[in-house]
Amino acid sequence: MGNPETDASPEKELPGYEDTDRQGSTTHRKSSVVNPEILAGEIFDQRYERTQRGLKSRHAQMIALGGTIGTGLFVGSGQTLARGGPAFILGSYLLMAFLVFCVVTAITEVAAYLPTPGSSMNLFGYRYVSRSLGFALGWLYFYSLGILVPYEITAAGLVISYWNPPVNIAVWISIMIVVIVGLNALPVKFYGETEFWFASTKIIMMIGLLLVSFILFWGGGPDHDRLGFRYWKDPGAANTYLAGGNTGRFLALLSTLVLSAFPFTFAPELLVVTGGEMKSPRRNLPTAARRYIYRLFFFYIGCVLAISVICPSNDPKITNGGAGAGSSAFVIGIKNAGIPVLDSIINAGIIISAWSSGNSFLYLSSRSLYALALSGNAPSFFKACTKAGVPYRAVACSSLFCALAYLNVGSSASVVFNWFVNLTNTSGFISWICCGVIYLRFRKACAAQGVTDLPYRSWLQPWGSWVQMVGFTFLCLINGFNVFWPQNWSASSFLTAYIGIPIFVVIYLGHRVYARADPWAHDPMEVDLHTGMEEVLAEERPPKRADDGKLWTKVKLIWE
Repeated sequence: MGNPETDASPEKELPGYEDTDRQGSTTHRKSSVVNPEILAGEIFDQRYERTQRGLKSRHAQMIALGGTIGTGLFVGSGQTLARGGPAFILGSYLLMAFLVFCVVTAITEVAAYLPTPGSSMNLFGYRYVSRSLGFALGWLYFYSLGILVPYEITAAGLVISYWNPPVNIAVWISIMIVVIVGLNALPVKFYGETEFWFASTKIIMMIGLLLVSFILFWGGGPDHDRLGFRYWKDPGAANTYLAGGNTGRFLALLSTLVLSAFPFTFAPELLVVTGGEMKSPRRNLPTAARRYIYRLFFFYIGCVLAISVICPSNDPKITNGGAGAGSSAFVIGIKNAGIPVLDSIINAGIIISAWSSGNSFLYLSSRSLYALALSGNAPSFFKACTKAGVPYRAVACSSLFCALAYLNVGSSASVVFNWFVNLTNTSGFISWICCGVIYLRFRKACAAQGVTDLPYRSWLQPWGSWVQMVGFTFLCLINGFNVFWPQNWSASSFLTAYIGIPIFVVIYLGHRVYARADPWAHDPMEVDLHTGMEEVLAEERPPKRADDGKLWTKVKLIWE
């Protein structure tokens, strides 16, 4: 049965709605704050089943380590190496890792405080900044993350074509779509378990590749050719792009910075979204955030340092968009070293990575739509969950994006690959800028209301948020700078590089017109920092202790 709050019309559920009483007089609700009763009625709507906390601590830790590590790192890094050379790709990844860690520490502080069902940065934008920001950011997540699913499927198709199979690529696309959608249709504990093993496989493969690169560095390959930093000297540490000399090197650096952002795209947001379906999120989210630095520097920085050692930046297989995983710098370096079979093993690992990342992006897209519905920014139709806690209507809607992967059947795979990279790059930058805004408003509200019981705090904040906002604003503006050179100009390239900016602005300003009675941002004293806290604290489990000190008991606690 419903209650008066939840049975109200959708219009009356929105702050700022004018309510007319029986005498005809009009009472204006305060529009400067998200009404707690309305918010509770949306998030904890008794008419619908809710998502369930089925993700264990080990699921959360492994998803944080490897959930979105996919073809952008294993395959796309080859293109980035070719563009900038070993010095520029290493420097770019170092800078990007720092900026992304600034994002991670900020959004974890926000998400760990009040991880209600539907935990998402767009829901926090709605609560702590404005309805319009939550609306625009939520729809940006929905379509951008939805597009990333066919991107990963397309990239997996590139990998499969390495073996020149006689089967049409549409067959492989169909198989991958069925697997990805099927996994998201299952209860979240199955998603968590699958991602645990997928991410474990990716991490093991990455460790193996780093070891192989280290061995080749010292001449441990079949031909005993000691590579060292040979390719830093010839063809050189830094390439040129669009021009010669120092100007060309500067342009190559800018282009490398833009390209290096893609493997990181939406990775921090995955950590936040899992908080809504994670057991004891106020304890497990901070733990995952503290360990995130190891993922950034060990895997991302280690990866680009390894490929700079084993693969020259002028190898034709990465400079001409080689077919399949042949454009992976790891595969090229291993083949050049004369190591048999290992390239096919790497290909299989990259396919698993693509499946895993596609699985995570569909999960993120569907939960973003679900969070939009919870905040009243999407039809209540998408609030519906199964008894096992799967928002099946949101999953079905987000799955429609998978059909875009069939573009690969009739188009050049590399064209589709780059089209998706450029479009989602801009969305990632916009998301991270908005994350900074949300964090700063949340911190201001906490200071104004005297809230100090935060489960997580980072020494990087708040200045880290200002640094990343400036950095990503700059990268967003130069995302497609190369299209302005006469030899590179095309309308399609310009649109894919910059269309994300006007789309977001139009959605945001369009909602501002609709909600023009609302302020641009909630008053810090009136921001709702409490609705849902009782439910979240009630679901928190006290940490278990291995009192007997036995190794098996400790392993069991980690496993649970």
